[in-house]
Parts: sequence; structure tokens; C-alpha cells
Amino acid sequence: MRLRPRSIRARDTLVAAVISVLVLGALAVAADLIIRANTTARLLHETQLAGRRVSGAVRDGTLRPPIPDDAKGIILQVVGPDGRVRATTRADRGRPPVSDLRPTVAQRIHDYVECDMPGYDRCMLVEAIRATTAPDSVVIYAAQPMPVLLTSGLLELLLAAGVLLMSAPVAWTTWHIVGRTLRPVEAIRAQLSEITASDLSRRVPQPAGEDEIAELARTANDTLDRLEYSVSRQRQFASDASHELRTPIAGLRANLEDASMHPDDTDLQAVVHAALRDTVRLESIITDLLLLARIGTGGAAAQERIDFTDLVRTEVGRRTPPVAIRTLLQDRLTVRGVRMQLVRLLHNLLDNAERYAESVIEIAAGRVDGHLLLTITDDGVGIPEPDRERVFERFTRLDTARSRASGGTGLGLAIARDIANAHGGSLHVEDSPYGARFALRLPLAPDIL
Repeated sequence: MRLRPRSIRARDTLVAAVISVLVLGALAVAADLIIRANTTARLLHETQLAGRRVSGAVRDGTLRPPIPDDAKGIILQVVGPDGRVRATTRADRGRPPVSDLRPTVAQRIHDYVECDMPGYDRCMLVEAIRATTAPDSVVIYAAQPMPVLLTSGLLELLLAAGVLLMSAPVAWTTWHIVGRTLRPVEAIRAQLSEITASDLSRRVPQPAGEDEIAELARTANDTLDRLEYSVSRQRQFASDASHELRTPIAGLRANLEDASMHPDDTDLQAVVHAALRDTVRLESIITDLLLLARIGTGGAAAQERIDFTDLVRTEVGRRTPPVAIRTLLQDRLTVRGVRMQLVRLLHNLLDNAERYAESVIEIAAGRVDGHLLLTITDDGVGIPEPDRERVFERFTRLDTARSRASGGTGLGLAIARDIANAHGGSLHVEDSPYGARFALRLPLAPDIL
């Protein structure tokens, strides 16, 4: 059986109410004890003064009935050993003894509360004094009615009611404060429940401040950003694959079907060469698409410190380009990253430069504002300023003469930019006196002492 409230708001309110009842209850108990002690002490002091004054008069032989009623509200009686009242105040004539307890010789004075005595409808605070040590000594009773508040349980009832009344505002305040605190959480929950895979652009409301709820909202939005990015990449992959693979697959199938239907009229060797060419192209496109899908998911464990200058020299050294390559590289340019991805980035940039350079490629690398700056400049026709961002789009070719026959898949620069972004850098086309200049910026790794 589930007894705990399911709502955090209800649980917090219940906890606050229980704690307030316990705390206020402890204070109420202390107040009850203090009120009882103080009231009893005051009444007992008054009763003792009156009783001992009469006891002294009895021993001196100066007491004459009726006993003077100096202390208003206090019953004073002198009772003989036979239990008869021998002297009392004028107002209490004819009343029975307030108590039947007779102090002993060893303990001549008793202070106590007497209830249910015939002739008295209230409990009495009594001091009984044995006048002398003689066996037939009279007993002086000084008694005062106890307040109904102390004897009927009314004080405890009032204190309990006060505890409940004071706990109610605590519970009410907690209910509203927790409700107001959790209102952003409910808004976040409602918004998250409406977000679907078909629409990941929505974000949860983010309250102001730096508290835990604001941090939760920021974390949820960051998670949605990453999720939207991942889904968009998957959709882009599917779109790119269906768009770019359809043509070579259709050509390959048409050639094979034609060879199958007309085997005698088909140059088998030419068909095989065409099929191999289309297969190689398909393999290149699929490899590039898979790389695009994986970029940025390597994780921190795959990253390492890399001497980027050495990486550039190695990549340039393994090439035999049809044009000259001039380099101006600063030593000890160290970055953190995934080596194979950075190698692919350089490979794609150099492939692009070789494809469009007429006679020379210039490569420069140095430090700028705590970043590595690598520029690769070719002396080709250049890129018009309005098209400098379009070249990084997938399967974009600005010059129709630069067709698939040139060997490119149309993904090289898109892959290069994605790798740069995944490493916290950037890749842009910059102004150049001639040709096209690609500028790569990557954060430098901190020096290790």
C-alpha cells in the first residue's frame, strides 16, 4: 500500500507540517509545564502564607473564631483529631474539611492537591500543617481552588489547537512556495512532452538565475540541441545518400542490364571498366558520407596532442603534385585532436588546391591570438565572394566543367569544415591577391611544463 504522496509538492508540504507540529508541540509542552509550575507556585505561596499565619496563631493561643478572612479566596480550617472543623473563615462556615489527610509528627507539613472531596466541586491546592507534636494536635488546612484551566485539560486542548492553527500557515506557505518553485519544472515537463522526433526545434522555457532549476533547463536545452544536431545529421546523411548514390547506381544498373539483354552486341571489357569506375565512385561517396556522419563523435579519448607542422610536412611530402608547392611553416604548432580526421582535412584542402591551381600552391602556418592559422592558396581562377560559403555545402560545384570526372565527390570541403568545427576551429575562404585562399583556424594545445 502506497502511503507516501506522489507529488513532491505534497511531500514537502507534509514534511513541513510534520516538522512544524513537532517543533510547536515541543514548545507547547514546555509552555504547559511553565504555566503549571508558575501558577502552582504562586497559588502555593499564597496558601502557605495564609496557613502558617493561622498555625502560628493556634500555637500562640491568639486565634479566635471565625478566622479572619485576610486572604480572599483561600479556605482556612482548624480541624480537630476527631475530624470536626473547629474554626474557619466566616464565608466557609458549615463546609466539611477540605481534606482527610493528617500530617504525622515526623512530617508536620504537607503540600498537595486534593480532588473529589465531598462538598467541593473543584480540585484544591492544600497545605496541611500539624500545629504541635501532641497526639491530639489540631490540623490547620489552607486550601485554594485550582484553576479549571489546569485541572480540566483545557490548557492542553488550547495549546494543541494553537499548534494546529500555527502549523496550518506553515503548511499553506510551504504548499505555495514549493508550487511556485516547481512551476518552471512543470513548464519544462509539459514542453518536453510535446517535443517529438519530427519537431526537435522547440526548447524548454529557461528561468532566470543560476539555481538548480535554471541549470536543469539549460541542460535540457543543450541536450535537445545535441539531439537535434544528431537527427539533422542523420537526415542529411539519408538525403545525401539517396540524392548522390542514385545516379551512379542507375548508370551501373543500366549498363549491366544492357549487357545482360544484348550479350553479343556488348563490349564486355568496356562494361566491366565502366562498372568498376562507377563502383569506385560509389565507394568514395559512401566513405565520405560515413565520415561526415562520424565527425564530432570521436570523444575526448580519441584526441591526442599533435604537432600540426609535422602533420602538414608529412602530407605535403607524400604528394607528387603537377604544380609547385611552397611552404612557410612555423615550428611547434601543437593542437589537440583526432589525428586521422586532421589528416583527412589537410588531404581534402590540398586536393582542392591541386585541382584548381595553375602553377603553384602556397602553404603557410603560424600563431595568431592563441590559435593556429593555416592558409592554403592556389593561383587558380579563385572563388567569387557570393559563393565563398556555398563551396562548403555538400555536393556543390561552382563550375560545371569541374564534373565528377575530376575525381571529386563534392564532399571534400564539407568534410574539411565539419572536421574544423568538431575541433573547435573554423574554415573559411579569405581574400587573396590571386586564386583562392582557404584559412583554417584551430585552438593551440596548452604548453606542458
